[in-house]
Parts: sequence; structure tokens; C-alpha cells
Amino acid sequence: MAPLPGAELVQRPLQLYRYLLRCCRQLPTKGIQEHYKHAVRQSFQVHSDEDNPERIQQIIKRAIEDADWIMSKLGMGAEEVPGQLRPSSRSP
Repeated sequence: MAPLPGAELVQRPLQLYRYLLRCCRQLPTKGIQEHYKHAVRQSFQVHSDEDNPERIQQIIKRAIEDADWIMSKLGMGAEEVPGQLRPSSRSP
């Protein structure tokens, strides 16, 4: 699965939040959707006091990449545990 349309337009934290919640609606089961909605809310709260514009853009970029990875893994029918962390090094 490719990122949802509009990923390239996400520039602000609120846009990211909405984008990620839309991504959650595309996940295969209600349980997985709720798990990732909770994770999105938690991450948003953790980073709510971030005021460095460069860091905010890094967070946005990484969140979109992570959402794409999760959607690809779960969309392909992989037997993933919803709380499992993504590997930090990606293979090409």
C-alpha cells in the first residue's frame, strides 16, 4: 500500500495528526485500527511541546514513513503483532 493521497502536503502537526488517523481507518481490523489510533494520540501528546521547526519537520517525515511501512506490512497480510516495533535499519 502506498501512502494515502496528500502525504506530500503534510506540513504542520495538525495535518499530520489528521493524516495518520485517516491511515488508521485503512487498516484491516478494528483492533489494529484502535491500537494505532492510540499510538498516534500518545505520540502527538509526547511531542506537543516541540518548538524547533527543523525537528518538527523531521518528526513529520518519519511519521509518514512509519505509517507507510505499517500500512504496507499489514496490507500485505503479514502476521504482525500490532505493538511490534519497526526495525531501525531498513533494507533497500
